[in-house]
Amino acid sequence: MSEEQAIIVERRGRVMVITLNRPDAMNAINGALSNGLWNAIQELDSDDSLVAGVITGSGRAFCAGMDLKAFARGEDIGPLNKFVRSGAEKPLIAAVNGFALAGGCEIMLTCDLIVAAKGAKIGIREVKVGLFAAAGGVFRLPARVGYAKAMEMALTGEPITAEEAMDAGMLSALTEPGEALDAAVALAERIAENAPLAVKASKSLVRSAAMGIEEDKLWEMQIPWQQKVFTSNDAKEGPKAFAEKRAPNWTGT
Repeated sequence: MSEEQAIIVERRGRVMVITLNRPDAMNAINGALSNGLWNAIQELDSDDSLVAGVITGSGRAFCAGMDLKAFARGEDIGPLNKFVRSGAEKPLIAAVNGFALAGGCEIMLTCDLIVAAKGAKIGIREVKVGLFAAAGGVFRLPARVGYAKAMEMALTGEPITAEEAMDAGMLSALTEPGEALDAAVALAERIAENAPLAVKASKSLVRSAAMGIEEDKLWEMQIPWQQKVFTSNDAKEGPKAFAEKRAPNWTGT
């Protein structure tokens, strides 16, 4: 299967929808999916007409994790490692249906916001096959579900339901089955109404705070963002549009 087949990219206005498309394998990660996902993220970040992205899965799963057969064959999934380390410059929303397990959970955790359908299963199951969640899962989960639940998930390998994830504060929205993608796109469209530079700054600082960076350091990190955003054309356009009672015309500059 080619990268184009393993990943489907669709544009909905200013939102890019990226679909993991190996439904017969529950969208398990192989070389084609890894490369296709990384290429889609680069396209999202480089296109000024796009403001946010949504990642979802086709069929009955978001992503069931590593394709162990592809792993045994030595397929290159290096681009996936680039993605889980760097994410995207622009906001990413995961629309989770079915299963988000192991590497699939880590793709989900790389996203900034998560929308999931009722009944979805979320977990890092690597300990059950002699591994651990080395693509960010073990240290990103605590910020999403708290220490105790993250430790339980990591050590038992047992998934939680979307309902439990919602109660733990992991999700932005819990939907009926089949409705996660539409809800995620609607959330992305709400983000797209706002000034791109301000959105990027806000995303960067919230993520840094969630990583446990000390407040004194966060104040320092905010300075260059504040200089860039507060002197931008969008910072002039926002108050002007408000005063003129019209929608702002953001340029991202």
